[in-house]
Amino acid sequence: MTSSGTIPIGELSRLTGCNIETIRYYERIGILPAPVRRGRFRRYDTSGVRRLAFVRRARELGFPLDTVRTLLFLAEGGGHSCEQAREVAEIQLADVLAKRADLDRMAVVLGDLVQACGAGDAAGCPLLEALSD
Repeated sequence: MTSSGTIPIGELSRLTGCNIETIRYYERIGILPAPVRRGRFRRYDTSGVRRLAFVRRARELGFPLDTVRTLLFLAEGGGHSCEQAREVAEIQLADVLAKRADLDRMAVVLGDLVQACGAGDAAGCPLLEALSD
């Protein structure tokens, strides 16, 4: 933080682990409010750091941006309700579990194909043939 109590975008990126282009994108779509500008430079305060960290954690859990907006609204006192947040998280959890089930099915199919390739019993390549069908 500088003496003016603000930090530049590069420092915000370093503090949150969020790419600078992603920060700019979040500003364009309204996930992050427009920062104070000093000339052509963006300057962020501690609330920007906290908000971006919240967004980053939510995205790491797979929440889509529209859902992140909802969570931000709830977290910032806009009708804050743990029940509403739980409902949002339940939907996300169901989506994650469905994706995991899909990945498990894909792993079985790929494992079978890798095993068939490794056996060397078949003429041609079972993996490439399966992908060609």
